[in-house]
Amino acid sequence: MTPERFRHIIEAYGASPERWPAGERDAALALVNAADADTLAALAEARALDGMLDEHAVTAPDPAFARRIVDSAPTRPARALWRRPRIWFSGAGFVGAGAAGVAAGALLVSLLAPAPAPGEPAHGGWFEQSYSGTAFGGAPSDWSDQ
Repeated sequence: MTPERFRHIIEAYGASPERWPAGERDAALALVNAADADTLAALAEARALDGMLDEHAVTAPDPAFARRIVDSAPTRPARALWRRPRIWFSGAGFVGAGAAGVAAGALLVSLLAPAPAPGEPAHGGWFEQSYSGTAFGGAPSDWSDQ
């Protein structure tokens, strides 16, 4: 047991050995019994914190206050008209988001597709290109003759 591990244990479980993990309790007590100055100082801090926490008490609420809270609660839940179709709106949102994604993808493909070369048919060039016509393969045309 190191002094750092002992400090972690007492910060997490407090100064009372009964609350320490059973597997590390004997080693921690041996470190306390060795009378190490850092260990004893950390244990004294933990005991002071435990004492402050033990002294703190929350007073019970006034029964009249609790009765006012209970009396102010609605007796039956209010029925809102929009609650029932909420499931439908949720599904419409998913469908709308999917349609927007498809539209955005189609627009992106149409804008980024290379235009056919002057002598090339307009329908065959798009699917027959290799990766060299993409952004990863460089320019799709040979510019060396200019």
